[in-house]
Amino acid sequence: MAEQKPTTERQSRLSAPETTADRAFMLVERLLLIFVAGMTVLAAGVEVVTVYERGSINLADILLMFLYTEVIGMIAVYYTGKGTFFIYPIFIAITAIARLIVLQGKDMAPENVVFEAGAILLLSIAALVLSHSKEA
Repeated sequence: MAEQKPTTERQSRLSAPETTADRAFMLVERLLLIFVAGMTVLAAGVEVVTVYERGSINLADILLMFLYTEVIGMIAVYYTGKGTFFIYPIFIAITAIARLIVLQGKDMAPENVVFEAGAILLLSIAALVLSHSKEA
């Protein structure tokens, strides 16, 4: 009977022999991820209450909710082991830079907009390479 290889990096890490230090690091990692998820949900809730009290929705509010959604998505991908969770921080960076361009675009120097658009292009290429990589 042939031994099955782990299909994802997370499964590979979980199948490795565990020492006490490995278990301690995994526990700290999980606790921090739960804390980050809780803070993200709380921040999204505060944003929803703020929008409700203000009585209007701005573009900045929508873009901020996308950032919160991507953080939760990154945590979900990490726990499910489906997909490459290294790509999600890149998506978050792309969204954050796009938000910066949209919200401050009129007040920014044109060359800064070009530099930030170049950063988005570079991050997009990195995400594409990672998504097509076997080792990612």
